Amino acid sequence: MSDSMRAIVMREPGDADVLEMQEVERPAPGDGDLLVRVASSGVNRADLLQREGRYPAPAGYSEQVLGLEYAGTVEAVGHGVDRFAVGDAVMGITGGGGYAEFVVESASTAVAAPANLDLVQVGAVPEVFMTAFDAAFVQEGLLKDETLLVHAVGSGVGTAALQLGARAGVTVIGTSRTPAKLERAAELGLTHGVVAEPGWPELIMKLTGGRGVDVILDLVGGPYLAGNQRVLAQRGRHIVVGVPGGLKAEIDLRALMGRRGSIRGTVLRARPVEEKAALARAFETQVLPGFDDGALQPVIDTVFPAAKASNAHRYMESNRNFGKILLEWG
Repeated sequence: MSDSMRAIVMREPGDADVLEMQEVERPAPGDGDLLVRVASSGVNRADLLQREGRYPAPAGYSEQVLGLEYAGTVEAVGHGVDRFAVGDAVMGITGGGGYAEFVVESASTAVAAPANLDLVQVGAVPEVFMTAFDAAFVQEGLLKDETLLVHAVGSGVGTAALQLGARAGVTVIGTSRTPAKLERAAELGLTHGVVAEPGWPELIMKLTGGRGVDVILDLVGGPYLAGNQRVLAQRGRHIVVGVPGGLKAEIDLRALMGRRGSIRGTVLRARPVEEKAALARAFETQVLPGFDDGALQPVIDTVFPAAKASNAHRYMESNRNFGKILLEWG
């Protein structure tokens, strides 16, 4: 095997044109690691932020090679690995380096790929479904018969969250600025779609009979905070997963106290390996069967050749996508 590989390298912080295909050194697995030959890499909003110099990689991960997830085939295993073997189809999240032909990551954080999907499709699963599952179910304890509000429901995490909610018997309300995305989300199990325009909080309160929502999965951030506080039910839980709309907003603490509500933020990328491993095992037992029985499906908008990563970033920046954008390594 060659000691080099192809990777999408960020020459310097900047616009999409700073991304280019280069030959770089191929990583080698250490103890407990997998070397994975990548079939597809998911494109995420965090990649755009890192490319712009606004989201540094965690310690130990490349600043120049972006990418937070991978799907592929085990090429080699490090000492002590017994969960996977060479040739196994796997997927997972990583702190960086996913835009490459090969990825090295701890075997403890990898998940067996759904058997009924091809490996390019699998690339649309790990980051969005693990993020949605962790935020709504693991951290916020979303229960059957509760109501989940998903902002940016047409995004990768949004389409994953609504499917997980529908599978769990949850009423799912989703917002989007684009009515066509709400129509497509309805096909995935969305209970109510709300156009994200002035007055959306009042409409949600009407849809819930004045009760509000139990869990808010917020993929927008600052501009929606005031509205989120208005629609939060008694003992409601608001979790912030993304902030593309803005980093800052003013909160009415008295209203939050009166509802006995909570608000928290979360990221997966910089967590310790032990936490990622625990999430991977919970995901395998609680979520992975949903792909096998057809209740869950990756939602893929566009697959770009890896060499066209700049085009993929520009497309994501246009906000036209419904679901995931992938890079394919042929």
